[in-house]
Order: sequence, then C-alpha cells, then structure tokens
Amino acid sequence: MALKNDLLIRALKQQDTERTPVWIMRQAGRYLPEYREVRKEAGDFMTMAQNPEMVCEVTLQPLRRFPLDAVIIFSDILTIPDAMGLGLYFVTGEGPKFKNPIVSMDDVKKLPKLNVNVDLKYVMDGIALTSKTLNEEVPLLGFCGSPWTLLTYMVEGGSSKAFAKAKTFLLNQSDAAHLLLQKLTDASIDYLNAQISSGANAVQVFDSWGGSLSPDMYQEFSLNYMQQIVDGIKAENPDTPVILFSKGVQYNLSKMADTGADCLGVDWTTDLSLARELTQGKVALQGNLDPCVLYGDDDVIRAEVKRVLNSFGQGNGHIFNLGHGMHPDMKPEKLAVLVDAVRTYSTKAV
Repeated sequence: MALKNDLLIRALKQQDTERTPVWIMRQAGRYLPEYREVRKEAGDFMTMAQNPEMVCEVTLQPLRRFPLDAVIIFSDILTIPDAMGLGLYFVTGEGPKFKNPIVSMDDVKKLPKLNVNVDLKYVMDGIALTSKTLNEEVPLLGFCGSPWTLLTYMVEGGSSKAFAKAKTFLLNQSDAAHLLLQKLTDASIDYLNAQISSGANAVQVFDSWGGSLSPDMYQEFSLNYMQQIVDGIKAENPDTPVILFSKGVQYNLSKMADTGADCLGVDWTTDLSLARELTQGKVALQGNLDPCVLYGDDDVIRAEVKRVLNSFGQGNGHIFNLGHGMHPDMKPEKLAVLVDAVRTYSTKAV
C-alpha cells in the first residue's frame, strides 16, 4: 500500500513536491496536555516508552492536532545503552542518568552484543502497532542516537555541558573509546534496520553533541561511525531515506553530505542558503527555525517561517523543522501557527 501523504519521502529524495513538508522534533512531548495525561498514567518515562499502546498513542497525538507530514516514533536515544545494562533512570529536572557509567576498557569489553529484536522488542512492537494504526496516512520515522552522543551519556553518567569526562575518555583511552563507539555503531545499524522492518518509512540519527567536538575529533569519533551507520542501512534498505542531524557542526556539513545520507538536519545557527552552498545539492536539508521563535507572537512566527523558507530558496529537497526540539513550556497553539504558515507560504502555484 502506498503512503497517502508521501511529501516527506519525496522531499528527502529531492523530488518535486507541491509544498514544503513539515514535522517537528519532539512534536510528541510534554508541551501537549494529552501527552502529560498518558505520562501521569504511566508513572515514569520508561514505563511509557516500553508500552506499545502508550507509544502509539503519544506518537499519534500531534497528528490529531496538526496537519503534519510525518510522525516520529516516541522513544529515547538512550534505549541502546539501557539494553546494554547501564541502568537508565530519569531525575525530574535533571534528565537521564545511568547507574553504571563506563570508566574503563574492562567496562567496554563487558558490554553485551544486543539482539535488538529481543532486547529492544518493545521499540519494534511500538513501531509495528503505530504503523498499523497510521494506515499509511503519513510516513513514520524511526531513529537512534549517534554513537558519540550515546558515549557522552554512558561515560558522563548523564547529561553534561562541558563533556569533560567524555573527552578525557577519548583522549586518554582512545582504544576503549573506539571499541565502545564500534559496539554502539553495530547495535545502531541492527536497531535501525529492525525499525525499518517493523514499519519505519525513514530513519534519523541524532548527533545532539557533535558540535562539542573539534573538526578533527568530530571526523574521528563521530562522523566515521555515522558513515558506517548510513552504509549499514543502505546495504539492507537502499530505498529507505536516512537523515543525519548533528547539532552545531556548520563547517562539517560538506563532509556529512558525502556520507551517502539522503538528508542533513541543520540547526538554527546556520543559514539554509549557506548549508545549500556547503552541501552542493548532494542532500536534502531539514530545518531550521530556532525553537524559541515559538515563544513569539503569531505574526513573528509567520515572519520567521517565511524567512526560513526564503533562506532555502527555490528548488526541491527542503523539509521544514525546528533547529532542535520543542521545549516543554511551549504552547500547542503556537505550533499550529507554525504548521499553518509553512503550508500557506510554501505551496507552489500550479
């Protein structure tokens, strides 16, 4: 059965579209009162993320409110480290934490090889149920965290601003770091291919902390492993679009465009016209409105949406998105203004 709305897939492949497709990172989240209700019922984040019915419900909530062109499966980038036994838990106001962080080569060697269809079956069940419930209405996106981004949480034991422990690990225990990154890469390839088999129409790799590395370290410890992930997906699922999103890596975009990925996510610190120049038409581009624009008045949001569309300019291969995710205190009504503005201003004259 063909997708009823395949705008996103066409844009990812740089094909003609009658308007710019739009979906939003963290569109299923705490800014929605209906999400907060399900979260309250679940009791904690991981209980919700491991319940396929709840996953399906919160994944589809944004689509009921807004005429979006895709949904992204509700999950977390830290499912792989959790399945490896690091003991993921969440602290209110502080985010994710690990009970058993990585500190040495011995810790890395002890990490098990995952069977993603067993160890992360709950993710595949959630995708399968959501795909079936969606009934081809819009594409369903799967995702994972980049190996480098996962490493930061695994070594730091949680979130970080300076990444001091993670970078010390790269510098002083580079063999252990490379082994850990390779294990995460192998698991991520299996994980994304399994998500595609379960019903995901496209996949995204979130390299949230790529911009914390120098260009050389980014190439060695992040991009080289994302390259393997792209290759690993294309080997099994050549027609499934792959999106790479590295935050804060402006001048690495040209290298990212050579990975064979179909699309690059661009954060709001890089103008899309510059991103197009750097990537030379090799990839579609996704982004890149500053999320904080959604705190603005409605006419401000419309003007900023128009500015982003104009910065991409004419041609195919633009997916409208924020330059990062929704914040929990944002108002759903503001996202409605954004989505309506994208649809209004990007529709092409026939």
